[in-house]
Amino acid sequence: MQSGSPTTSPSGESAHRFANLVGSAIALVTLVLPLITIAYYTPNVTPSLPPPAVKLGAKR
Repeated sequence: MQSGSPTTSPSGESAHRFANLVGSAIALVTLVLPLITIAYYTPNVTPSLPPPAVKLGAKR
């Protein structure tokens, strides 16, 4: 065996590719799922505030 030869077999490369795919899927779910959950449980109606009171006889 030469010292410069690759130590991984072709089946090891496909396992590495599969591990990258699974890791990417887990990362995507980790980032997207909280956003979907927050959007789902956030109420659509925002509470309306009363209009500010305006004094008509204010001094200048």
